[in-house]
Amino acid sequence: MKSWLLVSVLAMVLAMCGSRSPYQTVLQHSRIRGRQQGPNVCAMQQIKGTNKKYFTNCKQWYHRKICGKPTVITYECCPGYEKLPGEKGCPAALPLVNIYSTLGAVGASTTQMYSDRARLREEVEGPGSFTFFAPSNEAWAALPAEILDALVSNVNIELLNALHYHMVNRRLTSEELKHGSSFSSMYQDSHVHIHHYSNGIVTVNCARLIKPDQHATNGIVHVIDRVITAVSSDMQSIVDVDDDLETLRAAFAAAGLSTLLESPGQYTVFAPTNDAFAKIPQETLNRILGDPVALKDLLNYHILKQLQCAESIVSGTSVETLQGAALEVGCDGDQMTLNGNAIVTKKDQLGTNGVIHYISQLLIPDSAKTLLELAEDSSVSTATRLFVDAGLSSHLTGSEALTMLAPLNDAFKESVTMTPDLRALMKNHLLKQQLSSKALYHGQQLQTLGGLTLRVFVYRNNLCIENACIAAHDRTGRFATMFTLDKVLAPPTGTLMDVLKADERFSQLVGAIQTAGMTELLHQQGALTFFAPTNEAFRALPPAELSRLLRNADQLAAILRLHLGQGLLVSGGVSSHTRLAPLQGDKLELGVRNFTVYVNKVPVADADLMATNGVVHAVNAFIRPLAPKADREQADGPAAATPVDSQRFRNDDLFERVLMSRSSRTMNRRQ
Repeated sequence: MKSWLLVSVLAMVLAMCGSRSPYQTVLQHSRIRGRQQGPNVCAMQQIKGTNKKYFTNCKQWYHRKICGKPTVITYECCPGYEKLPGEKGCPAALPLVNIYSTLGAVGASTTQMYSDRARLREEVEGPGSFTFFAPSNEAWAALPAEILDALVSNVNIELLNALHYHMVNRRLTSEELKHGSSFSSMYQDSHVHIHHYSNGIVTVNCARLIKPDQHATNGIVHVIDRVITAVSSDMQSIVDVDDDLETLRAAFAAAGLSTLLESPGQYTVFAPTNDAFAKIPQETLNRILGDPVALKDLLNYHILKQLQCAESIVSGTSVETLQGAALEVGCDGDQMTLNGNAIVTKKDQLGTNGVIHYISQLLIPDSAKTLLELAEDSSVSTATRLFVDAGLSSHLTGSEALTMLAPLNDAFKESVTMTPDLRALMKNHLLKQQLSSKALYHGQQLQTLGGLTLRVFVYRNNLCIENACIAAHDRTGRFATMFTLDKVLAPPTGTLMDVLKADERFSQLVGAIQTAGMTELLHQQGALTFFAPTNEAFRALPPAELSRLLRNADQLAAILRLHLGQGLLVSGGVSSHTRLAPLQGDKLELGVRNFTVYVNKVPVADADLMATNGVVHAVNAFIRPLAPKADREQADGPAAATPVDSQRFRNDDLFERVLMSRSSRTMNRRQ
């Protein structure tokens, strides 16, 4: 019975929490944060150096920042309460008075004064039930002098009309101010537009409610941070009459999007001014304006699917555009930002179907860019320069369906200059078709402009093309796509045997392979990973042991087959505790520490020498089988490279079988 009651109570609490509006949820958090100061105290966050205050949500409380600026915590009476002399907190409920008197008590005394001048006082003191969105004293002071003078001079009808537009002829609490709703004002039934955001901020015509829910006997007062004006035009009408948006107007017409700005909705348009268009290179602008698909993508990238007033933003947030990509909409102090840049020059031009913010820079989405434009001003600038130096600009700026494999700048260890070999290599960083990394699969073969075939390897932790792995999300342009790679591609230059023969470091290994009769194995088709002992590894063996080993082809083959893993594993596919089955023996255990790959605790000295039938990783020591897990000490990571100890070789079970294989009489004598 008790548990049933507990569940019922919990369900009721959750239901109540779930039904709260975002503003009420934030207000409750502020009450919780302020309760140590006494009853009915709310914690507020005030941006340092300003008068802007916010009820604090959880994120703001811990970050202590709003719009990137530090805040200070203040404690105030929650809406509807006041202090009593000598008592802690705000224990007393405010006495209910009419709207006119409430205006004076909640920091809207200028609105109260203008209500007197406009002969509105009798109405807001009398019978009825009103909602008054009352501008704060600071809001009136912020009005341009000429506008304020026009309103209040000679106590004309304009002031009364302006105040009536701030009123609704019914009581509306913050709970009833739903996102996207509108209500007929008391001025010619012109609508006021409400937006109630998930962070708890509520706006009316993009003015923020700074003191909501101030109850009165004949209605309710919401103090707002600006004087609002009637909204009668849709966004297309706003664009049509503004000479600063002439280029944008022509672009919308050319793309067939003018009807969107006239249709019902709740959009946000970041409107580039004429100057913003003028900053774009003429060649780029002409290309986009002449391409209906690119132009439509460009314009849709400036339109959000939701109405976003500037005052609703307290931190950066990713918002989807009509084009499908996301914009990072944020703020820096009083400035609204896009993708981290303070380029908004005029905010909150409200229309009946959305809001317009003017911007000083054109935003070009990837989908309207050429390959060269995708790569410029990014982390692949070195590769971009090399593509151009290699004479490949026509491919980067044209309409071919291509995929660029662009290594990160860090992939180039030193400054590089163009050579015939490098020119050919850069051509092999361009694939003949436009691809998505999400559609790549293991074993897939890709054709390059240079005529080579590249292989795709899919690992648990990485997606790789030959030796290089994809290091960032795709960037998809108008006709082509860019993959960012962590390394410069090293296309295969021959079979495993060919790779070893071409490298002087493996001269002794090549001889050992021939002695062991494994040459054909390393030439044949397949997929092998060879941890190839270098000459240094051979020199580390005692001469007598090495001599005996090289005289016994079967034992030598067994040792080398332990170094050959089944399957092709590049270094980018190695993660913690990666395992590979050798051609002979139990297993090879691989891991990465300090950017170095280890195999059975032996470091790889040089990784990813690609072959048509596998990959070579150079090791400077012979690999030994690991002892059973129960018998070996568990270390934090791979051991450092050390020369091979012949005594440890002889004590290893496998090596004792395949390397030494001596008679028991010899063993006894050695003991």
